[in-house]
Amino acid sequence: ALGIMVIIPAKLLGFPTATTMTVMYIGAASAGYFLPMLWLSHAIGRRKEKFLEAFPDALDLMVVCVEAGLGLDAAISRVSNEIRFAHKELAEEFDLVSLELRTGLSRAEALKNLSRRIDLEEVSSLVALLIQTDKFGTSVGQALRVHSDAMRVNRQLRAEELAAKLPVKLLFPLVFFIFPTLFVVVVGPAAIKIARTLLPTLSGQ
Repeated sequence: ALGIMVIIPAKLLGFPTATTMTVMYIGAASAGYFLPMLWLSHAIGRRKEKFLEAFPDALDLMVVCVEAGLGLDAAISRVSNEIRFAHKELAEEFDLVSLELRTGLSRAEALKNLSRRIDLEEVSSLVALLIQTDKFGTSVGQALRVHSDAMRVNRQLRAEELAAKLPVKLLFPLVFFIFPTLFVVVVGPAAIKIARTLLPTLSGQ
């Protein structure tokens, strides 16, 4: 934005004064600096929301695969194929885990890389759980099932929290947009009728 302002400032802006041009340059530089950061922050937030929505379903599928006899590596690969159309972002992350495992990276490192890329507390706790399960030889299916139930409960709690905040968010549009409209619709005809009745009487006096 600043480069465009520097290249073509005068003719398109009507030959502004030095002060106006300085303000425009500062505004363009600020926009060029902050807007990409805001867009990136918004994109990261949206991506994390998609992961939060997708993970309980993916874990359910992973539990089914593990309890059917597949190993954890094969289960991750199978789940990535199954959820590819419904949850594209998570499928891509699972594909990366599978590729890292095929290249010889240890399962613990591949899972830690998954946790770093997604950067969610739920995923980090799942990765720590899987690493501990692999280390001590406990049941992977049972661990996945417990974590899946916990994530589903957390998703339900987040939905209830958003529902609880809804009345507060609706207060502003209700007060400034809906109530005035209702007031005009309800009181307006009566006010017009009263005015038509009283005005001739007052004018006659």
